[in-house]
Amino acid sequence: MKRIVVVGGGAGGLELVTKLGHKLGKRGQAEVILVDRSRTHIWKPLLHEVATGSLDVNTDGINYRAHSARHYYQYQLGTMVGLNAAEKAIELDSLVDEDGHEILPVRTLSYDILVMAVGSVSNDFSTPGVKDNCYFLDSHKQAERFQQALLNQFLRVHQSSNSDDLLKLAIVGGGATGVELAAELNHVADLLKAYGMTNMSSKKMEITLIEAGDRILPALPERIALLARKELSRLGVKVSENTRIVKASESGFLTAEENAIDADLMVWAAGVKAPDFVSNIEGFETNRANQILVKQNLQSTEFDSIYVIGDCCACELETGRFVPPRAQSAHQMASLVSENIVATFTDKPLKTFTYNDHGSLVNLSRYSTVGSLMGNLSNKSMFVEGRIARFVYLSLYRMHQIAIHGWIKALLIMAVKRISKAVKPKMKLH
Repeated sequence: MKRIVVVGGGAGGLELVTKLGHKLGKRGQAEVILVDRSRTHIWKPLLHEVATGSLDVNTDGINYRAHSARHYYQYQLGTMVGLNAAEKAIELDSLVDEDGHEILPVRTLSYDILVMAVGSVSNDFSTPGVKDNCYFLDSHKQAERFQQALLNQFLRVHQSSNSDDLLKLAIVGGGATGVELAAELNHVADLLKAYGMTNMSSKKMEITLIEAGDRILPALPERIALLARKELSRLGVKVSENTRIVKASESGFLTAEENAIDADLMVWAAGVKAPDFVSNIEGFETNRANQILVKQNLQSTEFDSIYVIGDCCACELETGRFVPPRAQSAHQMASLVSENIVATFTDKPLKTFTYNDHGSLVNLSRYSTVGSLMGNLSNKSMFVEGRIARFVYLSLYRMHQIAIHGWIKALLIMAVKRISKAVKPKMKLH
């Protein structure tokens, strides 16, 4: 029996093993294995909500082991650190507990077909002090770590004897993550009054959003960026464009113009790259962002037995640019690779990947949602905002839930979520 190993349980990886589990694993045609360094999946575009406590991983996350038992694939907890393409095996790092005790030694896992879906991490561009002083939102563990620090800072300001005391936050990166985080922080700060912190509100925060480029949301149409900027300014967020950070310290950031930006909490959300270990694997062709170059059928340029999907995939478009690292890209890639892997079992030809840009949406918490729809599905995009945009934004997540749970369970989960809103706190308070 052939063994298919998928490394990375993000949006694309989890959808892929779910599809392959039902198409091949259920019928005993292949052994499908998911490897991930975490026990829980959360949709990456929602990590800013985990960071603010609007979303609780314990209730909204998906346990890989439980999910695998229902969808005919296997799950292994582990971190990939190496690849032996000649032997068709990956190396997994040793697994240790919180006290440093070894649970599992370094081990290898063989494969017939390997899918790299290891996602991306923030790119600090080797800026001094960033790794030691900034929070990142690359995983739910990092987001939860920030949320704990945020709660502590809320408590400090709430109980401060100085009425002028403010919570200063600085976010580097004016992409979707930075913009959405800034808006969500305002929302949760105002929620605290309902939970006993009567001295805390969004007016007790000073948020600075820093972007090195000439405008925030550079990947989106200018009209959307201008609307988002206007909304953030209305919320009191200071947007600093054309501002390059050259150093981070315990007290804040230093700009290229040698201006200091003081901050109690700092978040780095500027730029993405594939994990560093990818570029160290011998044999892969990678670009400057550590992404693995692929052929048009999403096989690695060097190894036909290895496919690459999601943020770590460098798939070149006709324009010369690469497919953008978005959830919709991972979803489309997972669908194609699923079809191509199944095709190898019936000796059918492999299909080539065509990226369909369905547009982009930015959710500014409960305040607004703006974006464009259709993308290259038509000759021009359609601008949307308000309730329609919010509905479409939520629909993207619902589509992901349907892809990994099926229609019936996904609808049940949506119903339970609505009911739980009536009895649960509106934000995680622990």
